[in-house]
Amino acid sequence: MKEIIIHNFTVKRGSFTLYPLSLTIEKGEIFAILGRTGSGKTVLLEAIGGSFPGTCGSVLYDGIDVMEIPPFNRRLGFVYQDHGLFPHMKVYDNIVYGLKMHGFTRAEQEERASALMEMLSITHIRNQYPGTLSGGESQRTALARALALKPEVLLLDEPFSALDPATRQQLYLELEKIHERFQCTIIFVTHDFTEARLLAKRVGILLDGRLKAVVSADRLMDGHYCDEVEQFLGRSQRI
Repeated sequence: MKEIIIHNFTVKRGSFTLYPLSLTIEKGEIFAILGRTGSGKTVLLEAIGGSFPGTCGSVLYDGIDVMEIPPFNRRLGFVYQDHGLFPHMKVYDNIVYGLKMHGFTRAEQEERASALMEMLSITHIRNQYPGTLSGGESQRTALARALALKPEVLLLDEPFSALDPATRQQLYLELEKIHERFQCTIIFVTHDFTEARLLAKRVGILLDGRLKAVVSADRLMDGHYCDEVEQFLGRSQRI
């Protein structure tokens, strides 16, 4: 996959409207969608993943509309804010679920799952159920499941928001390791300025359903923005 091109995309979900936006995300980039709660960050992330069609516009993967690509062929991994683990399945079975659905042999499932559990330091919990896991263990399990099919694009919805500071720092390092090893495009949602600056190459600021700015992460706090963005960043507008 070369790049993701979002062109004049808009969608209405209930009472919420994601207004027309255009954006190109480069192959292998780590891109952060930054905004306050209710700004439409998750809606945009799900739209990129092809969860629903837009009212107008398109999300293109290498020039092909994502809605025209069968879900099993999209090469996507998605980690939800609540992890989305199957509570009746052990950690190992959660991780290999997608591999089973795609017809991988038991030996192939074991090989991939074992490598991911070792990389994410969760081998010791392979036979536990999600209800017994800590927040960090649940997040690592969800990451392992998303990575099992070697996605070209990894979508993360507030992946660190419910974690304690120490676990959050550990998972920042894990994410960098994942990016280096899998060379995948990573798009994550966050409301944390520091997190966006630390992990991403570029940041898109989304407020009230409107993409207000796209900026290099290392210049996030140095830019000159409209009043609404300045207020969101916690500073008065510069003259």
